Amino acid sequence: MILTAGLHDVPAGHVATVVTYLEMTAEARMPTKPMPVGSTTTREQMDVDSYRALFRAVGAPWLWTSRLTTGDSALRKTLESNDTELWVIRNAEQAVGFIELDFSVPEVCELAFFGLVSSATGHGLGGPMMALAQDRAFGRGAERMTVHTCNLDDPRALGFYQKAGFTPVKRGVEVFADPRLGGPHDPATAPQIPCLT
Repeated sequence: MILTAGLHDVPAGHVATVVTYLEMTAEARMPTKPMPVGSTTTREQMDVDSYRALFRAVGAPWLWTSRLTTGDSALRKTLESNDTELWVIRNAEQAVGFIELDFSVPEVCELAFFGLVSSATGHGLGGPMMALAQDRAFGRGAERMTVHTCNLDDPRALGFYQKAGFTPVKRGVEVFADPRLGGPHDPATAPQIPCLT
C-alpha cells in the first residue's frame, strides 16, 4: 500500500515510526578499531533467557520488542543457527551490549541488532563494535551489509550508521501495537514515546 500525502491517524493503543533502510559494500567499511581498555567482544552462544535479558537491557528504552515476543523454540533456532553470529560486549565481565549478524540471505549480511545499555554509551565502544561487525560481515563473503533503524531508536543511530559507511536506500512506516499495553514492556518504559490508549 502506498500512503497518500498528508497526516494519517494511528489507531489507539498503537505506535507509528518511520523506518530507514541502509546498506553498504566493503569499499565503504571502517578501519579496524581496538576496544577501549577493560572492554571485550566475544562471540557467544547465549541461552534464550540470557539473550532476552540482554536484549531487554539494551533495547527497552527504544521499545525493541521482536525478540521478547518470539517463541522460545524459534528464538533458540535462530541463536543456534550457523547463519547467526552473536557478539557480546563486556566491561569488567558485565554484558553491556551486543551485535547480532544475520547471514541467512546469500551474499548479504544484515546487522540485525546493534546496541549498548544506556550507561555504556559515550565511552568509545560504538566505533570498535561497528568495525568488528563489518569485518565479520565482509570476512564471511557478504557483498552487501544492510541495517535498518527508526525514529524510535536513539536519535544518534541514523547519523552513526551513515558515518560508518551505510547509505540510506529506502524508507517505510511501521505501525504496531504498543508493547507497554499488556505486552512485554512495563507501562513506564520509554517515557519519551507517548503511550496513547
